[in-house]
Amino acid sequence: MTNQQLGKQMGGAGVTEGETKEGATHQHCGWLTRNLLLALTVLGVIGGTVLGLLLRYLPELDADILMLIAFPGDILMRMLKMLILPLIISSLITGLAGLDARSSGRMGTRAMVYYMSTTVIAAVLGVILVLGIHPGNPKLRGTQARSSNKDQEVSSLDAFLDLIRNLFPENLVQACFQQVQLSLFAPLYPSEINRQFILELSNCLCLCSGLIGFFITFGIFMGKMGEKGKLMTDFFNILNEIIMKMVSMIMWYSPVGIASLICGKIAAIGDLEVVARQLGMYMVTVIVGLIIHGGIILPIIFFAVTRKNPFVFYSGIFQAWITALGTASSAGTLPVTFRCLEENLKIDKRVTRFVLPIGATINMDGTALYEAVAAIFIAQMNDIDLDGGQIATVSMTATLASVGAASIPSAGLVTMLLILTAVGLPTQDISLLIAVDWLLDRMRTSINVVGDSFGAGIVDFLSRAELAQIDGEIPEEFVPPPPLLTEMDLIDPLCPPELPPRSPRESETEEEEEKERMMMDEGSDGEESDDTAYDRSHTIQQCDLP
Repeated sequence: MTNQQLGKQMGGAGVTEGETKEGATHQHCGWLTRNLLLALTVLGVIGGTVLGLLLRYLPELDADILMLIAFPGDILMRMLKMLILPLIISSLITGLAGLDARSSGRMGTRAMVYYMSTTVIAAVLGVILVLGIHPGNPKLRGTQARSSNKDQEVSSLDAFLDLIRNLFPENLVQACFQQVQLSLFAPLYPSEINRQFILELSNCLCLCSGLIGFFITFGIFMGKMGEKGKLMTDFFNILNEIIMKMVSMIMWYSPVGIASLICGKIAAIGDLEVVARQLGMYMVTVIVGLIIHGGIILPIIFFAVTRKNPFVFYSGIFQAWITALGTASSAGTLPVTFRCLEENLKIDKRVTRFVLPIGATINMDGTALYEAVAAIFIAQMNDIDLDGGQIATVSMTATLASVGAASIPSAGLVTMLLILTAVGLPTQDISLLIAVDWLLDRMRTSINVVGDSFGAGIVDFLSRAELAQIDGEIPEEFVPPPPLLTEMDLIDPLCPPELPPRSPRESETEEEEEKERMMMDEGSDGEESDDTAYDRSHTIQQCDLP
């Protein structure tokens, strides 16, 4: 090889190496551009935690300073909650309008089976962990100030009836920001029948189940109208797209808001070391249970159903998980969850718009686990031994209470009254858990969002055939192999087919030729009978066949 050829080869190799480095740099820049928001959100969480811990070393923090620190986070929560109602309405209606009644029924059945199964598993896991670790210590009760006011006891029947009442709101506008809770009080003028009156109290809770039920029915009937309802369908589709664009804009503000929320909460805690020492094992029990449920059980269920890598799915919803960790509200995280599933993981919009609003209302895996652990922890702290029936009651009541819990911060403490009343535990000891609820609330909310997302992925996988049938398509997983076509099937119908060449006759012997010649000579001399002519013509026709 000459020096010139060697130089050309080295030059070509140098260009190739430079192009490779340039391509790698361009690829890394593209990855940073696509994941810049995620990186900023993670930095916001870390920065808010570090800054909150540093602010605790200051001599005194005024209440006004704490309010200013948490002010950007308060603005973020207000913006997210502002979008919840129009997002719920537009997503439910557009999702169900694109489905028929049969498909929506099957999809809803799959979602409900998944929700109830994972919630029961979470509650049972919490019971097993709290009984195994035994974080409750009777000495803790003496170190905390007891509440002098007796908390209102909640009946299990009343809570169940409240859940059904809220499915049928008497005022849709009021149901947007309030829900009904039952309260009993003694009559002022008792009659012969001493009966208690029922007062309906309205609590400021967002995302009432009555709205979900109404707009599910509205979307199904609008889909049945066909072309008559096309104008309304287009309106809600455009509304949904506008809301999602607003969500994308708000998301660029979320790193600052999340850092502000976390920093303000950490800086406002009074005695962090004392709380960690007293309730440390209780926190460890809840956190370990949430990690097992969200990091092991849910991915196993997802892989068992879809045969897909659950950690790839996790990477697609990481932005929603971080947002839930900062806002402590699954309803507030709902716009981000929509964006992650539809844009990152390419989940069908009809599935996300139907499954996610319902999941944000009734699928509370982390809340069920937390409430089961907290109830048995209070029993251990009061040195009360629970039998098997009471433990089973705690598991079932935690499941039902989590279904009725609102998707707002610290809603689990409200429904905790139902569980403690069901097993006869003191309700005033809930005040002991408030000191650490700011952290556990964020962690259980993030698991709730993860459970909703995995549920949407599973329902999307199981419903692909039906969705493709509605679209008039065949999904990739169900494409049959192409049929085997013969030569005649491949012939152009406009052109006559070419017949195959006739096979040559077998050579006849000389004797057969002589016999045939003699028969023809005899036929020329006299007339043949009809039978003889038929037999002969039949024989000749058979010989002419290929």
